[in-house]
Order: sequence, then C-alpha cells, then structure tokens
Amino acid sequence: MSRPQKHSLTLHGHRTSVSLEPEFWDAFRALARTQDKGFNELAAEIDEARGDTGLATAIRLAVLRDLQARDG
Repeated sequence: MSRPQKHSLTLHGHRTSVSLEPEFWDAFRALARTQDKGFNELAAEIDEARGDTGLATAIRLAVLRDLQARDG
C-alpha cells in the first residue's frame, strides 16, 4: 500500500480533510459512482452514521463492506 494522501471534503457545508491511502480513495470514488452519488454526498452519509469512529476509518470500513457484499 501507498502512504496516505490528504484530500478535502465538504460535509454539510463544512470543509474537512481526510487522509486515506490512494487505493482507498480510488475504491471510495468507485463506490460513490456505483451508488450514483457524489463523492461528498456519500462521505456525508458515512459521517452521519459513523458514531465514535473516525471518518477515515468509517470510509475504509464502507469500502470494505461494499467489497465483501460483492464477493459474498
């Protein structure tokens, strides 16, 4: 895996930065496309549902769950 890269997101009108490995950014973008959602829209949904989990971790877990669902 590569080193994490920081990207800015807009969640509910507020800018925030998230650091993920490039492979996770690619998979997250693909997940947004398959759900026919914007990148920030999907991130906002994940943010709302994440509870005490950090946003970067929540995004990684969303990507993992999607991959597991496709393989399952």
